[in-house]
Amino acid sequence: MTLEQLKGVGKASVEKLNQLGIHEITDLLFHLPLRYEDKTSITDIADAQGFQFAQIEGVITTRYVTQGNRPILVVEVADETSSIQLKFFNFYYSQKLKMKPDLRIRAYGEVRWGMQGKEIIHPEFELSPKAKLADSLTAIYPKSEGLSQKLLQKALVQCMAMLKKGELPLDELLPADWLAAQDLPTLEQALIQVHTPAPEADLRALINNQHPAQQRLKVEEMLAHFLALHQVKTQAQKHPAPKLPISAAAEKQLTDLLPFTLTGAQQRVVKEIHQDMAQSVPMQRLVQGDVGSGKTVVAAMAIQAALSHGKQSVMMAPTEILAEQHHIGLQAFFEPEKIAYLSGSIKGQVRTEALEKIATTAEVIIGTHALFQEEVVYRDLALVVVDEQHRFGVHQRLALKQKGANTGLVPHNLIMTATPIPRTLAQVAYANLDISVIDELPPGRKTINTVLLSNDKMPQLAERIKQACAAGEQAYWVCTLIEESENLRAKAAEDTYQELQDWFPEMKIALVHGRLKGEEKKQIMADFKANQIQLLVATTVIEVGVDVPNASLMVIDNAERLGLSQLHQLRGRVGRGNRQSHCVLMYQGPLSQNAQTRLQTMRNSNDGFEIARQDLKLRGPGEILGTAQKGSMAFRLSDPEQDAELFQVAKELADSMLKHFPDQCNQLTQRWHRTGQELAKV
Repeated sequence: MTLEQLKGVGKASVEKLNQLGIHEITDLLFHLPLRYEDKTSITDIADAQGFQFAQIEGVITTRYVTQGNRPILVVEVADETSSIQLKFFNFYYSQKLKMKPDLRIRAYGEVRWGMQGKEIIHPEFELSPKAKLADSLTAIYPKSEGLSQKLLQKALVQCMAMLKKGELPLDELLPADWLAAQDLPTLEQALIQVHTPAPEADLRALINNQHPAQQRLKVEEMLAHFLALHQVKTQAQKHPAPKLPISAAAEKQLTDLLPFTLTGAQQRVVKEIHQDMAQSVPMQRLVQGDVGSGKTVVAAMAIQAALSHGKQSVMMAPTEILAEQHHIGLQAFFEPEKIAYLSGSIKGQVRTEALEKIATTAEVIIGTHALFQEEVVYRDLALVVVDEQHRFGVHQRLALKQKGANTGLVPHNLIMTATPIPRTLAQVAYANLDISVIDELPPGRKTINTVLLSNDKMPQLAERIKQACAAGEQAYWVCTLIEESENLRAKAAEDTYQELQDWFPEMKIALVHGRLKGEEKKQIMADFKANQIQLLVATTVIEVGVDVPNASLMVIDNAERLGLSQLHQLRGRVGRGNRQSHCVLMYQGPLSQNAQTRLQTMRNSNDGFEIARQDLKLRGPGEILGTAQKGSMAFRLSDPEQDAELFQVAKELADSMLKHFPDQCNQLTQRWHRTGQELAKV
């Protein structure tokens, strides 16, 4: 039976379902509810809790439309216990007429606290309710534009009916004795209970995602995740890599150039990397460390191992600013004439010369995504270092890996991220990588003092900036903008730049943003580093990689618009010298609860791992790894932090099934990850 044979599903709907990865009837079974609505009972208004969904019923006492730029229809409802406001920002005049005082109304939505007490914004509602209450929870599904919730619900009800009659083939792939030992239902039982909960089902457990049926599906989903990553790792290790053991003399040659001693954490991570590179299987290692923990030096030590065998290394960064920083930084360790640099903005003769150098004499190649373009040919690529890996797509990374395969050997792969990831999440997301953590900052680093400041306090802040710059210090002013358009970002930064020139007419101010040409950006950053610019106005383009030790003050304008990870990255641009550094988070009130929590977390902590844990609570695992990682963490039911114990159970089951049930392993991976290698993204 095809999707189109389901009642209410036409050709246009099938196309929308396909976009959600639903191509067959059985795919619908695994399109699991995001949440449930409980319309089985009426909650007294007095008992309705803030930030929770509730169904209330009462009498309309009054209704009116507010005056102002944006009229709002406000309907006040009372029951025997209390009253509540229903608010409609988008409404028709006829809707206002229907909402007559003394009429009975039933409404469902999220209860919030407003200026006048409890309120529900845009609730579902029914006037003069006659329909009886629902006898089970209502499943709410993920959907795309043009696909209604009702269509999905009706389609799933039909699928469940077929499943109960045995008309849908569904293999049980988990060992029966294991399921019995864990006291978990079969796959068929679990799907029926999750999609169409019985009236007597444990409503609280279902709403909290802790019902045995959900646990059963979570285990299988996690199991498929680990099996898919095992496939990826096994596939990668089938190809041999060059053995690159490093001698003590070659290691000392580089450490002697350092003006400092490596921290204990750096030494430990370097040792792990060198042990990997001495093997004939390709290294697949993630190095994660907080801002300023010294990942670049660790990468240089890996490059030195390849260099000591006459092999080439690549260091790839997501932005030209960061790539340029690495270019400058690595010249302190390796001979400049043996280093090649390539980015998208390099054209003409300079590009031709760079390509020639990469194909012949270059030993260390640094650049952006331009490094994996077809015309780039490597002489003998043995090591690929990817910085800020979550900004690159999977195809880009694979293209670069394959550049080294012309010798019959694949390069070792080292991924560096400055976004600290909570341990549980890292083990789940990067199960196909070995993980090293640089959990120690270089000695002498002073904690950055972070303050929150409402943007109406600009005069006091201006005075502080003048004092800092008069004392020979430098400052960043970071402009944020909600819209993703680079043009809008640049415009906002240009407006701020003009405004700051009015505030500080005596000061040397410059502007840098994503629309500037590469050479122009490069020159501005060089001038800033040389202390020829006192205040640098920038978009979040400076989030990663800019290293100016004399910059000791950072202002982040409209800081409430950014996530914790990005705020922490930006703050890490100061505090790189021996001066006491400060970060001012300017905000526009009033703040949402989430924004308050984010800014207070930044004020209270400089620990990237603690900040990442808070970020995980606020945003969930799909986002914390960056936009390109959403696919790899798109669990339908599981949560790596809340379900940490279940993940461990699934990991152990994966090891057992690989040994005893290899055929079922492939079927499981295909069931949950249709594209076969979906999770190769990590």
